[in-house]
Amino acid sequence: MITTQAAPQQQTATSSTAGPRIEVIGRPFDRSDEILTAEALQFLTELHSRFASTRHERLADRQRRRYEIGNGRDPKFRDDTRSIREDASWSVAGAGPGLEDRRVEITGPTDPKMTINAMNSGARVWLADQEDATSPTWRNVIGGQLSLSDAIRDRLEYTSPEGKEYRVTAERTPTIVMRPRGWHLVEKHMRFIDAQGQSGAASGSLVDFGLYAFHNARELVARGRGPYFYIAKLESSEEAKLWDDIFAYTEQALGLDHGTIRATVLIETLPAAFEMEEILYVMRDHIAGLNAGRWDYIFSIIKNYRGRGARFVLPDRSEVTMTVPFMRAYTELLVKTCHKRGAHAIGGMSAFIPNRRDPEVTRRAEEKVRADKQREATDGFDGTWVAHPDLIPVAQAEFDAVLGDRPNQIDRQRDDVEVTAAQLLNVHIGRDITEAGVRENVSIGIRYIEAWLRGLGAVAIDNLMEDAATAEISRSQIWQWIHQDQSTAEGTRITREWVSELVREAVAGFDRFEGDRYDDAADLFADVALGDDFPTFLTVPAYSRYLVDA
Repeated sequence: MITTQAAPQQQTATSSTAGPRIEVIGRPFDRSDEILTAEALQFLTELHSRFASTRHERLADRQRRRYEIGNGRDPKFRDDTRSIREDASWSVAGAGPGLEDRRVEITGPTDPKMTINAMNSGARVWLADQEDATSPTWRNVIGGQLSLSDAIRDRLEYTSPEGKEYRVTAERTPTIVMRPRGWHLVEKHMRFIDAQGQSGAASGSLVDFGLYAFHNARELVARGRGPYFYIAKLESSEEAKLWDDIFAYTEQALGLDHGTIRATVLIETLPAAFEMEEILYVMRDHIAGLNAGRWDYIFSIIKNYRGRGARFVLPDRSEVTMTVPFMRAYTELLVKTCHKRGAHAIGGMSAFIPNRRDPEVTRRAEEKVRADKQREATDGFDGTWVAHPDLIPVAQAEFDAVLGDRPNQIDRQRDDVEVTAAQLLNVHIGRDITEAGVRENVSIGIRYIEAWLRGLGAVAIDNLMEDAATAEISRSQIWQWIHQDQSTAEGTRITREWVSELVREAVAGFDRFEGDRYDDAADLFADVALGDDFPTFLTVPAYSRYLVDA
């Protein structure tokens, strides 16, 4: 039995026995005890006892695979799973109640204001993001759980510091699909102590998933929907199988029918693109579809091929569009694979956002988004993402034009598509790296990290919606350009010294304000973009250094 105790500087959950336990070492705050109940912590303890060691094995597999690619072994479609791909007899569970029509999904963090805005947005689905759109401060992690619990129970209200009141007024609210953190992230405000007394930081994935499922799964089912999840950063079907095992255990532990939980897996890493059918197969009782996570996918290409020579160097970020060869191949394969197995294919998020104070910016954003969504709907996607409520009508019009009254177009088979491994790896774009592109990466990277350090995970910068994935592209391109001895179209060699000067110039040009974190952001950007080593994710050192309460 786990009991919860409050100390002056921390809240600790300890076990009355020497068995496995979760200790909460993050500071308590208003209503945090509603989430961190003894029963919820016991559930997290069970999840960690059963699945934490397998998580470590899967992360070791990732490291091994990344090493192999870096040393010249390209990913390929697996020989040992060929029978799965060639067996036409199996299909997936598909949509659960409330997920049948996903033509427009809005994404965003889970703070109270953004939760209310999402629930009022008119979208069919809300991706409630505890991952790339959330800076994982302790208050954001647990406060997001509070927002979701209140929203599900129709009791969420919020008053801003300026006195503006927010409440949910929509007659039909979106179906919530919650995205927990990826396997690589930890929650250092919780400590898992195993049966042998060994301790370490809790898994961010298990914390986010476990708290949400424990508090809300049965309530969601009672309200006619279900506990639905977006699963991020997967790199293999073995990682997907781990999630499926967790779902099956959770259903048993919470008294839910097998298959009640439904997941949509983001295909946002290069290795996962070669295992789409295998991922669908191992999760077939619990999976609704796949999503084309475009920004992380681009980052994954750069990360895996950053040291493989100049032919794998990508140009300015703005030139890496959805129509370049490797992105086109990846999305066409995703649609074909999903529809072959009865799964939804969900499109990605265009970064362009409107500006209500600038009609011309809004016009250009709508034009870009309209073209993006028209392409997705025409290609066979069943739905798409937007990051701003004003873009929902734009995206919906394009999907309405293709879908009409149908909830999706899963019945549209893409037998005309044949994608090879070589096409997935064809990163030749034929565009230049420009000085403006280098400066943009520096500026965006630092400004995003600065906001992230202040607890903001989704940030509008230069009329684009930036999150952790787009910041990763910015810093990883800088690293690759330096280490592959690239020069700009204007003839400037991209060196550590030159980019360091651009960092100083950028910080000097920002409008400073009380409490800003530009100096910390610049230091961190230099570490992850200009160092000899390449951190696999910038958020890992950033979290440990700046977001963990002492």
